[in-house]
Amino acid sequence: MRPDKRLDRRALLQGIGTTVALPLLDAMTPAFASATPSPNRMAFLYVPNGIMMDQWFPGGESGVTELPAVLPRVSAALAPFRKDVLFIGGLTQNGGRALGDGPGDHGRAGANYLTCMHPKKTNGRDLRVGISVDQVAAQRLQGKTRLASLELGCEEGVQGGSCDNGYSCAYSNSISWRTPSAPNPAEIRPRAVFERLFGAADEDPDPVRRARRARYEKSILDVVTGDAKRLSENLGGADRQKLDEYLSSIRDVEKRIQAAEQNQQAVKRPGMPAPGRSIPAEFGEHARIMIDLLTLAFQTDATRVATLLLALEQSPRAYPEIGIPEAHHGLTHHQGDKDKIAKVIEINCYHMKQFAYLVQKWKSTPDGDGSLLDHAMVTYGSGLSDGNAHDHADLPLVLAGRGCGTVRPGRYVRHPRETPMANLFVAMLDRMGVPVQTLGDSSGQLGYLSGV
Repeated sequence: MRPDKRLDRRALLQGIGTTVALPLLDAMTPAFASATPSPNRMAFLYVPNGIMMDQWFPGGESGVTELPAVLPRVSAALAPFRKDVLFIGGLTQNGGRALGDGPGDHGRAGANYLTCMHPKKTNGRDLRVGISVDQVAAQRLQGKTRLASLELGCEEGVQGGSCDNGYSCAYSNSISWRTPSAPNPAEIRPRAVFERLFGAADEDPDPVRRARRARYEKSILDVVTGDAKRLSENLGGADRQKLDEYLSSIRDVEKRIQAAEQNQQAVKRPGMPAPGRSIPAEFGEHARIMIDLLTLAFQTDATRVATLLLALEQSPRAYPEIGIPEAHHGLTHHQGDKDKIAKVIEINCYHMKQFAYLVQKWKSTPDGDGSLLDHAMVTYGSGLSDGNAHDHADLPLVLAGRGCGTVRPGRYVRHPRETPMANLFVAMLDRMGVPVQTLGDSSGQLGYLSGV
């Protein structure tokens, strides 16, 4: 691009009825000037029902150690990325415990995970827990991006009624809370997320507008082809390649969403309601489409804060694609049954492979002077450690990314048992430029993120 011209960071490709945001290009920085620093991003991936902990942590009972080349079975998918991840042990969510409320560990685990507060036991409308860490960041960063935050999921969850011993389903099925009484339900439909990111119109009874929407559904990129071509002609070689790769990734997500819709139509049976629009039948494909959409959202700076609920607490989901026809939650109450334990481990490994896919994708996605993984912090974990015992102590937690140079990965850090997980979230908020004095039951900032 000519050295006297500069492309605005929020430039859009435009077509009739739609726009497409652009990733960070060299042309967005003035010639002969230092690059604009990439923003930090923060995301949280959640898996339910605990993890087989003897197959999770890669080190000993205390201190800080470098990650070994060989990781335990459940963590093994991260071995190729051991220099990019930080395992953290000893963290506890005290608010997930009964504290006089009796049974309901799954409801408390989900509601407590990002709020670090003990939820009020109710199955009515008088919900009460706390504001989650993602929403603390979203509220403070509001206006810097088009979307304050993005809440994604891979399993449908209702928000009313009782799901766990008198605890509302809203507690079990939501990890993001914009106020102490208002959850942010996760969007599980890839098409709906795609449209939110790229501005498609809602369903409309008008036939002309429906026809326009049908044209859109063939490919949003067809609408902006002319603008993209004109822009490309004025870009340098490196930027043209970035633009081409970015548009190709959008096209790929579109094709996979369309394929999922066609597959759902193919399996529709008389007398049975059709599954929700755009939802792949196989968990792995669904999870990876949602991860790709999350990547596009961060890549285009549509938002800097997101959550992804891979499955719900007490999830009845089975995983026939990996040879497991039984429901996940039931298997976790194994009571020492070796066959059930083996199946839980397989499910844990399957979930972890989705996180490894995210790490690999972000590591290979250019962003400013590095990769998207360099400029992000993303955690993966559960609100329970041992699902059979409903234990809320020593939770499984791994953090990937370098947080714009504020996190040093490649290690296993073991904190004293009963260290509040909220301390980690306070430290992450600080690295997002959103300092807080306290969050939930925090007692300070978690140490060792940046090094010993």
